[in-house]
Amino acid sequence: MIEPVVDVEWVRARRDRLVLADVRAYLDGRSGRDAYRRGHLPGAVFADLDQDLAAAPSAAGGRHPLPDFQAFAVRMGELGIGDGDTVVAYDDAGGVMAARLVWMLRALGHDAALLDGGIGAWDGELETAVPQPRLKVFTAKPWPAERLATIDEAADGAGVVIDARQPERFRGESEPIDSRPGHIPGAHNVSCRENVDATGRFLPAEVLRARFAAAGVTDGGEVISYCGSGVTACHNLLSLERAGFAPGRLYPGSWSQYAATDRPAAKGS
Repeated sequence: MIEPVVDVEWVRARRDRLVLADVRAYLDGRSGRDAYRRGHLPGAVFADLDQDLAAAPSAAGGRHPLPDFQAFAVRMGELGIGDGDTVVAYDDAGGVMAARLVWMLRALGHDAALLDGGIGAWDGELETAVPQPRLKVFTAKPWPAERLATIDEAADGAGVVIDARQPERFRGESEPIDSRPGHIPGAHNVSCRENVDATGRFLPAEVLRARFAAAGVTDGGEVISYCGSGVTACHNLLSLERAGFAPGRLYPGSWSQYAATDRPAAKGS
């Protein structure tokens, strides 16, 4: 399998053998699809976070539950992503949104990576034409249980539990989205937005490794990653791989599911 993060030069050298996917999404009401239509990497298709990469939100499942695996396979085929394709996804936020698609594909055994630096790293022309991809076969496979964690496993601390949200949300000082503030007791805050520098490019592998080690991650140890709704948590999972650790597990419901229960919440750092 390819590395979880690739640069522009890597993409250019293989452009005719890749599917580019624009996964811009925002929490402030802006439309990722509108941003895509205003300009995207040449030939890139648009993957909608809410419609393509998640099931309908609910208190029981959280804001972005994993979609039905068969529906996901159909949608990937419609986007022109087939069984043998390599996908490079990007956004304009350091990869924290596009990581969801990359993690989903890699979990199913497909070659997929984030574009380091996102759309801002592309120094060529952008295009506004919306491509009409050829329908492809994407074989449906269930989400692998070994790559997922349940709410009970996250709450019981089955390994090191890391929270990808920004520090103020982790500490419970601010909660603009979910039903109550705080974090899962025993979790460690590894803010995914600090995996990249000011330009949106990933920190060196050794720096990432030190960040995770400070949270208690060890070689061969179990890691469960969560965030607000199971999206940006994927950025930490890809960063773990970039840092040389074994793949961790995603808690898909994340804080949006946990906060809707009567389980205890912790505050502070």
